[in-house]
Amino acid sequence: MTTRILSAGDIIESRCTKCRKVLNHRIVAMVEGKVVRVECNTCNGVHNYYPPPSAKEAKAPKKATASKPRSTTAVPRASRRDPVEVEREEWASLSPTFDLGKALPYDMNSRFMTKRLIDHPVFGIGVVKTVTVPNKMQVLFKDGIKLLRCQYM
Repeated sequence: MTTRILSAGDIIESRCTKCRKVLNHRIVAMVEGKVVRVECNTCNGVHNYYPPPSAKEAKAPKKATASKPRSTTAVPRASRRDPVEVEREEWASLSPTFDLGKALPYDMNSRFMTKRLIDHPVFGIGVVKTVTVPNKMQVLFKDGIKLLRCQYM
């Protein structure tokens, strides 16, 4: 098989800068036997010659960087636990330690601190989880966490 010598006006494959694809181009200019400028047969754009990528370049795998080693084993994702179930488990673990005599009656104009027991007229006994500025607190009751109004400490 003989290779044909290219000359101006011949058709050659090149990466087109406008089409962003490897397409047929017409050779416009050559310097010392090398293709320098081509014209795209699809968009008629004239640009420098960019040879199509070789098969080795196209199939070369990306190398893992040193900062992020690539894991070869798939790790299954941990399923998210139901938040209601988490609250129930927390309630079950805390409720045996309650001293019901120290529970403060709930009043929205009172001040409460975290980890204090309160006695709500509707929800019952609860534990103050967080107090947020300016006037709210999250309280864990047997039915779950409720957001209640209070005065800030």
